[in-house]
Amino acid sequence: MKRRELFKAVAAAGVLAAPNLARAQGSKVLRFVPQANLSSMDAVAGTQYVVRNAALLVWDMLYGVNAQLEPQPQMCEGHEVDADFKTWTFRLRPGLKFHDGAPVLSRDCIASLKRWMVRDTMGQLIAGRMDALEAIDDRSFRFRLNKPFPKLLFALGKNNAPTALMMPERIASTDPFQLISEYVGSGPMKFNKSEWVPGATAVFEKFADYPVRPEPADWLAGGKRMLLDRIEWVIMDPATAGGALQNGEVDWWETPLPDLVPLLKSNANIAVDIADPLGNIGSLRMNHLQPPFNDVRARRALLMGLSQQDYMQAVVGENPGLWRPLPSFFTPGTPVYSEDGGDILKGPRNYEAAKKLLSEAGVLGAKVTLLVATDVPITKAEGEVTQDLLTKLGFDVDYVATDWGTVGARRAKKDPPSQGGWNIFHTWHAGSDCVNPAPYTALDCGGDKAWFGWPNSPKVEACIADWYAAPDLAAEKQAIAAINRASFEVVTYGPTGFFQMYQAWRKNISGVVKAPFPVFWGVQKS
Repeated sequence: MKRRELFKAVAAAGVLAAPNLARAQGSKVLRFVPQANLSSMDAVAGTQYVVRNAALLVWDMLYGVNAQLEPQPQMCEGHEVDADFKTWTFRLRPGLKFHDGAPVLSRDCIASLKRWMVRDTMGQLIAGRMDALEAIDDRSFRFRLNKPFPKLLFALGKNNAPTALMMPERIASTDPFQLISEYVGSGPMKFNKSEWVPGATAVFEKFADYPVRPEPADWLAGGKRMLLDRIEWVIMDPATAGGALQNGEVDWWETPLPDLVPLLKSNANIAVDIADPLGNIGSLRMNHLQPPFNDVRARRALLMGLSQQDYMQAVVGENPGLWRPLPSFFTPGTPVYSEDGGDILKGPRNYEAAKKLLSEAGVLGAKVTLLVATDVPITKAEGEVTQDLLTKLGFDVDYVATDWGTVGARRAKKDPPSQGGWNIFHTWHAGSDCVNPAPYTALDCGGDKAWFGWPNSPKVEACIADWYAAPDLAAEKQAIAAINRASFEVVTYGPTGFFQMYQAWRKNISGVVKAPFPVFWGVQKS
């Protein structure tokens, strides 16, 4: 949609939306427009940010990271750890309850952790070192490891999915590769399954028996004090969302389109700000198992032909302050950032050299199934750029326009594209997930155990292991540089650039903070 057409649609959508949306407003009801449709509620079996964001309301964590990415006790009173970092003992806070009134017990936490460890990269590292995960009593449990794991607290408290969320044992016993179907949580809000209409609405209601920690809230740490009784997620297209926000029919829009930001800023009742200072890394994710991108030459050819400027301007518009080139897999401006090995993204694109490489690989003109979630502006914009790139490189492009929920399900399939699989999909990674390898699921190159695309590189894995073993910051920097080089050699995925996004809210909403996810605790409406 062109800018002028979009502005007209925004104005029209606001007028048309008003009669239906205004009825549910109230000082204790917040209406929120999320980045995408909420297709599931399982942030262990899936890694979509919109699912993680919803799950963080419903389920709590043993530890949670603060804005400095430091893990702090959350459901736990604290822990004890031996000097060799092999034996970790945790004790739950008293009075913890699930939404059905049952107490949170050690066995629930053990079952939740075991399910999480199957799907999460750090969880898999813990499981590979684990002799036992055992209950001591109803409130205490212990990890017994055969190798040191100093970063255990960060693993339990990190914000990226798969997330270590505490569920009742019966729910946590669900196969980690199957979605849960019961949504009894441990967090500050209850999920109202009866009002969930995928593609339209999702409703969360305050859990009155949630024991709020006494400390100030700080991202996933501290007191998650809910000042709202009800949060309604309303799924809208950008034109409708822009009009509804201007007219006060919704309160908070997670990811307003950059083209609409000047219009929103001109409204005296709307606040607009960068959502997350750590930004995001765009991702062109290739399937390493299926032709043509099972050949590293085909993957390298895509990097040779792509222009990060094209991708970033498609995502955030012409504002140069919202993006920067990124010859790296890591978040710029962070302590261990490295561009080692990233020269392939620094020079001008070279279609002819890319085609020559594709010809050498025997895949010039091959069919490529490109999954594009057209209901998410970021993935839609990137998908259109990739379609153009693939066409210019001579591929036969099967452009599959679908929704984000379908992409989330289909990308898990390892079958050939002709049997429901895929070759490329687009996503993005929050900068907080890319500061180092610990939370960085998309960097893993463990083959069948890796994230969707299943890259396999013992060299990358060895470099990541070196980072985990690094005794100081200097050694960490050296390991990160080696990881970056090795990741570009294997082309784990295609970084399409670093970008920041806005969030927008009505000025009668207070308590909105900058974070890689929407923080609802502490938010109130006047």
